Amino acid sequence: MRYSISDIRDMKSKKEKILMVTAYDYATARLVEEAGIHSILVGDSLGMVVLGYESTIPVTIDEMLHHTRAVVRGTKRALVVGDMPFMTYTVSVESALRNAARFIQEGGCQTVKLEGGETVAETVRRIVSCGIPVCGHIGLTPQSVNALGYKIQGKTAAAAEKLINDAVSLDQAGAYSVVLECVPSELARLISEKISIPTIGIGAGSHTDGQIQVIHDVLGYYETAPKHAKKFANLGEIIKKAVGDYVAETKNGAFPTEKQSFSMDESLLKGLGCCQPPECK
Repeated sequence: MRYSISDIRDMKSKKEKILMVTAYDYATARLVEEAGIHSILVGDSLGMVVLGYESTIPVTIDEMLHHTRAVVRGTKRALVVGDMPFMTYTVSVESALRNAARFIQEGGCQTVKLEGGETVAETVRRIVSCGIPVCGHIGLTPQSVNALGYKIQGKTAAAAEKLINDAVSLDQAGAYSVVLECVPSELARLISEKISIPTIGIGAGSHTDGQIQVIHDVLGYYETAPKHAKKFANLGEIIKKAVGDYVAETKNGAFPTEKQSFSMDESLLKGLGCCQPPECK
């Protein structure tokens, strides 16, 4: 049975860390679930780490649904969260409801995530009232990169107060959790203490109720990673070495060996007029 939003909320009261990563495909989703992850975000970060876009903004809902379905197929226990992409929940409440429903009906995930605080609170309230759980996202919101840039949020008194109000608004609107991205650790602690729902940090220090990281940063796919990330492996180098070894062994004839080859009955080869070892007949 999958983790539910009630399970995630209970972890806050039990002071049990909520473990969350992104995943975008069947194989990765299966592996991270087996490693003990509670929840998987199919993030619109796939635009940058999988599809090669410069930001998350070009990502479409059809691209998100394609990857969400793959992650759902690869999991049995993890709570799967579909990330609603740019402009799919801000044009109107009605369009937000339709698009959120697509994630549940077509994507097969259990919850959706959207960016924003007070400005989207009423939309969150309506989506939740229709039976679709919502995870909020405040602080550095990548879909607003053209307005905010990639920088720490909440460093002034006014900005910090706004983030607190945003978190309270999402809590009151019925969100079951909220991602805090790139905010000062002390502010993340204040928000976590002030609201009833779990906070999931990324670049927000250790005082949040859980942590989320982009799986490509965790595995070290790329040479560089954000300051808030830690490479727990160097998969990029491992992949390059493995493929390099394959290239070299194929060129020099070391691969494939007899072990990787299939044989055919010699009598059949004779019937085809083929050469037979050790010499042609």
